[in-house]
Amino acid sequence: MTEGDPAADAGAPDSSEQDVSARPDDTGRRLLVAAAEVFAEKGYDRAGVAEIARRAGLTTGAIYSRFSGKAELLAAAIKASTPDEFDQLFAEHGFEGDAADILNTVGGHLVERNRNDDASTLLLEAFVAARRDPDVAAMLRSQFDDRRARLADLIDAGKDAGMIDTDVDTQAIVHFAHAVGLGFLLYGAIDVKHPDTASWEQVVARVVAAMNPPANPTANPPANPAATPTTTSSQETNP
Repeated sequence: MTEGDPAADAGAPDSSEQDVSARPDDTGRRLLVAAAEVFAEKGYDRAGVAEIARRAGLTTGAIYSRFSGKAELLAAAIKASTPDEFDQLFAEHGFEGDAADILNTVGGHLVERNRNDDASTLLLEAFVAARRDPDVAAMLRSQFDDRRARLADLIDAGKDAGMIDTDVDTQAIVHFAHAVGLGFLLYGAIDVKHPDTASWEQVVARVVAAMNPPANPTANPPANPAATPTTTSSQETNP
């Protein structure tokens, strides 16, 4: 899903104030915090620009000078509310390029997340709105494209290093990983109990191991390569 920056794709004005999520103490940050709260509480359809501005202590002009509309404001609120999992995990674990270790850790972290946090609620509301609003759908595709591309690069690096089977399609792995992640988002919405961490990590490890390159068939040859043909010949001549 790579369509570039969501704000640029939505036709936002090109100004020095565009990346409002990068400055936590400015007007843009206040808008994003208020937007995240209102979208999570009321849903995208019922959230009003006037209410968001009021909660931020600003006017609607402050919103429209920075965003083209609600869809772009939602995109920026999601980006500001959702931590970058890859950056966090790399900072915490220092993977040293081991793609299998990355997949194991990312998958294992799913059961440790807060199922009812504000970021999850906001993202879930965005998916609901995307069914009816093509602008929101396009925004979500764009944001997921960036994450898909980053994960694909990691998987391809793992293939180049001989840690992942090159016969396994990269985009299929990425699709599977996101499908599992989004499934946890939906489970969280109805408060389904997750399996315990150890059990889940065991499943993830088995799935990741299944993507290992196949063993070299010449690495472990049979002790007596001629045994099988000889036995077959004997059976054929002495039924």
